[in-house]
Amino acid sequence: MILETHRTPVRTAWLAGAAALTLVLPLAACTSDSGPGDAGTAARSTIVYATGDAEPDCLDPHVGGNFPQALLATQVLESLVSLDESGAIVPWLATSWESGDDGLSWDFTLDENAKFSDGTPVDAAAIKANIEHLQDPETASSTGYLAVQQVAEVEVVSPTVARFHLTRPDAALLESLAQPWTAIQSPAGIERGMDANCLAPIGSGPFAVAEWVKQDRITLERNPAYTTSPTGIDAPAAEAATTVVWRFIPDATTRFAALQSGDVDVIDNPLPEQITTAEQSDDLAHLDAPRPGASNRIELNSGQAPFDDIRVRQAFIASTDVNAGIESLFEGTAPRSYSALSSVEPLAVQSPDAYAYDPERANELLDEAGWTERDEDGVRLKSGERLTVRFPVTGAQSTQAEQALFEQLQAGAGEIGFDVQISLLDLGSWYGALGAHEYELVSAPYTKIGPDVLRFLFHSDATVPAPPGTSPTTPWCRIRSSTSCSTRSARSRISRPARRPRPRRRIGSRRRP
Repeated sequence: MILETHRTPVRTAWLAGAAALTLVLPLAACTSDSGPGDAGTAARSTIVYATGDAEPDCLDPHVGGNFPQALLATQVLESLVSLDESGAIVPWLATSWESGDDGLSWDFTLDENAKFSDGTPVDAAAIKANIEHLQDPETASSTGYLAVQQVAEVEVVSPTVARFHLTRPDAALLESLAQPWTAIQSPAGIERGMDANCLAPIGSGPFAVAEWVKQDRITLERNPAYTTSPTGIDAPAAEAATTVVWRFIPDATTRFAALQSGDVDVIDNPLPEQITTAEQSDDLAHLDAPRPGASNRIELNSGQAPFDDIRVRQAFIASTDVNAGIESLFEGTAPRSYSALSSVEPLAVQSPDAYAYDPERANELLDEAGWTERDEDGVRLKSGERLTVRFPVTGAQSTQAEQALFEQLQAGAGEIGFDVQISLLDLGSWYGALGAHEYELVSAPYTKIGPDVLRFLFHSDATVPAPPGTSPTTPWCRIRSSTSCSTRSARSRISRPARRPRPRRRIGSRRRP
């Protein structure tokens, strides 16, 4: 979700939306209804965006592959294809494409006029270099690597035609190539080495990285030669803003205060009460942009006790009154989802009965599973072992409202006899706990465009955690909490518009998973 404010009229350069996460900042919507010469109609040259997401360690989305990287990358890099408002694949750097009869090859014809901001061409050799960069173990890619793992090699047929050879047919290839983690960057930039490229990847997008002041801001300057906006999206107007300042303000209250005071133009990840305030205000606007792919969820690690017993998994789900928590904490801003897929995915099927709150049934299931005794704290026992489940949480992945929801679920499960141990960790420690399987519950952010995400989340091959940089993909049971409350799910932003924002490209679920 996005919150923006109506203040000085703004005409902005279009901020490229993450093809995989469909983010186009609504700042592109701020113009004046006043006539020429009216006071306050002069276009502003700078837009300030304040994010609550964790500051990336690297701006190259090929390295690792997390959500904050994706948001920045969509302002600087572009993908071969995009998605329109209906979710259909549309041309971007590739003007057309064709699959071989056997599904093992794809020819992509490139825009012959496309250039990176360093002046080098976006040609077939550049596409080949990018796929190889994603697949190089030294890049340490996770999200992007998983997206192109079926690509055996890229053949340079001509300067404007790149042929992808696959190890097996991949029905989700186009969706994967629409993601920001597979966006195309200058081979010359890649050749500088990881350290330099992490500081300022070079793309063909509407902006280029000008400065990165760690723990404070990233400044993006407009690419004057930009011409390659996706099909259906207008290129920036001549008078559009030339600078975007991307500030890191972790505290939600501080971000909102900065928005209200006019220090920033747009904020993301607002608190539910801030969304309510914005929707009742004439000076603020709220834009809800649900993420695609998978829904936001709590995952149960079925690879180890106690959730290796299906009865215990079912008992935990039945013991948690998710609806009550959402109603009390999210003030109507986050409707409940009952699907493994985001609400914006056409194939999403809602199954409320699978997640019904039924404490009586939960008690029966735990009795059947042998957890029949209780200690002095009311925690169930089996052969002397307590029914303990560890739940590592990080503020970099879960909002304050989500953390409060987890505590409510903890209390509800405790009444049934679960000892839910929530530990608040920094992002690095959180990844470490997941990688070491030191958890039984996790609020999982991983997603990708389209229903193919289910293969990563549920296929039996996914029993080994993904490389560092993503959440593990063990075959877990899920509780769908809210469809729009996570930093990795739907984005909430408040900013400052005066006219309707341009359509945003979405993939998956930005109407929230």
